[in-house]
Amino acid sequence: MLSNPSKLIERNSDLLKSKDVLLLNIEGDLLAKELQSVANTVSTLALDFNHHLQLLPYESAKLQLHFGHQMANDERFDCVVLFYPKSKSLAPYLLNLAGLHLKQGGQLLVVGENKGGVRSLTKQLPNYFDAASKLDNARHCLLFSAELIEVAPKMNLNDWVSRYTLDTPQGALTICNLVGVFSEKRLDDGTKLLLEHLPRLSGRVLDFGCGAGVISAALLKSDPAITMECVDINAMALASCELTLAANNMTAKVYPSDGLAQTQGQFDAIISNPPFHDGLHHTTNIATQFVQDSAQKLTRGGQWHIVANRHLPYSEAIASTFKGVNVSAENNKYKVYSQRS
Repeated sequence: MLSNPSKLIERNSDLLKSKDVLLLNIEGDLLAKELQSVANTVSTLALDFNHHLQLLPYESAKLQLHFGHQMANDERFDCVVLFYPKSKSLAPYLLNLAGLHLKQGGQLLVVGENKGGVRSLTKQLPNYFDAASKLDNARHCLLFSAELIEVAPKMNLNDWVSRYTLDTPQGALTICNLVGVFSEKRLDDGTKLLLEHLPRLSGRVLDFGCGAGVISAALLKSDPAITMECVDINAMALASCELTLAANNMTAKVYPSDGLAQTQGQFDAIISNPPFHDGLHHTTNIATQFVQDSAQKLTRGGQWHIVANRHLPYSEAIASTFKGVNVSAENNKYKVYSQRS
């Protein structure tokens, strides 16, 4: 099943005929696999690790797959298809990246949902592209085209970072946020409640859904002796976490994981402000799976501490998995659940 933006690209796939194509910020579907019948070659760059994993079984000489905040090489393409990001602040970064990987005179195609900000592309397009023209409008999506007319500037990751000092219960930290990574430039109330009520940790500790690395950096500030691992599904978040750790002279293993699937072995503690948001119809299933997987990943006597909105469905899953529910702290909005294996 293709997303609506992918369906609009499929409908205009003649534009990609016999071309070397890069799909940038791909959707969670198999469009890249379908386009092999039209394009000469297809490459993808996924910023969402789950989207990358969905395509992985189909990788071949004609379909090259990449995950990360940038490509690992300088390859240039006849056409770059950019899926307009949900975070508008990420768009200029991706447009620069697209320009770097286009041949001179190459075609940029930008597709996105009408309500997702793609309408502003004509104002956002940098001057190394010519003026964008609208090619199609269907399935509540728009498709724009532009040509690379000048050399795109080299990218320095530091130019796309917001740095600020954050006061935590463990001390002051320097936080580095790349464009597209959520940041309030203050310690959010849920994370604050969690950090205020954590007992002493030791051994191997996992920060699940690490984001920009606030929790990991706070834990390492409190005890540099712990062995920290940080996982997230978002490439920009992982890069932000690495920058935050470096800015505070800290080290940890930072890597992508879809849930806990890519983690190895067991942990003495799992800590998280889980990235499961209100309004998603599958929140219950994701939360339940996370709780069950966490229990399997803890050493005997291992600690599990998470903070979540009071109304999110954790209690039942925790009770059935850990044989009880322990709320170690709460306020009118959040609860901190603290369990032992």
